[in-house]
Amino acid sequence: MKRIFKTDPNLLALIDDLKAKERETGAAIWRDIAKRLEKPRRNWAELNLSRLDRNAEAGDVVLVPGKVLAAGSISKKVTVAAYSFSEKAETAIAAAGGKTMSIADLMAENPKGSGVRIMR
Repeated sequence: MKRIFKTDPNLLALIDDLKAKERETGAAIWRDIAKRLEKPRRNWAELNLSRLDRNAEAGDVVLVPGKVLAAGSISKKVTVAAYSFSEKAETAIAAAGGKTMSIADLMAENPKGSGVRIMR
């Protein structure tokens, strides 16, 4: 069986940065996210806005190791960091008063990863 490796240089750089941040700060959350992103893309999290609205509280910082999709609606002001967002999901989160960011931005803003919830 032929082994297939990740070829996206941006993803490889993000995984390396996550592992380096874990070694630097000792925050295990970054190694966990790196391991999830190393898995095949078909096993990545795909989170709908309806699930985000059900499980997150207003003011939460949520990390999705995958993609956020626009199915459903969101009514809470939440900060969401993910590898990618659908366009409609990004506008819906902003319309609800929330904020979207990349995983790298969250890592720079919160190096210890304190108060971050992982949703999948």
